Amino acid sequence: MLKNLSPLLSPDLLHALASMGHGDEIVLADAFFPAATHAQRLIRLPGIAADAVLDAVLSLLPLDDFVPQPACTMQVVGRADEVPPAVAQFTEVLARHGEAAPGALDRYAFYERAAKAFAVVATGDTRTYANILLKKGVLK
Repeated sequence: MLKNLSPLLSPDLLHALASMGHGDEIVLADAFFPAATHAQRLIRLPGIAADAVLDAVLSLLPLDDFVPQPACTMQVVGRADEVPPAVAQFTEVLARHGEAAPGALDRYAFYERAAKAFAVVATGDTRTYANILLKKGVLK
């Protein structure tokens, strides 16, 4: 155990976050997301809610401030304006860390970006649409 680090930040997740470069992306995915299909690097955090993982990750990861939407969620299929409960919680977590609300991508655009992401973190979150993509920035 390390001081001042969330216990949700596993050694594999810490290694991925430290290895990422500016502009690299990481996906925090719900339990339904086809993580093994899309991941170049797969990190499993079973039994943990995606918003809790987001909070832990944002304690270390700077988001890219050179792009308009460094955090993006997946739109509800057929109801793009709907905000699922998990996305509302993501928005609250982002705000607590001084970040803007996430953008939204349609399902297939999200999958396409996830397949190119540095890593996919498969959480145990069983809420639908509890998926968020983060673009790493630089420390200032």
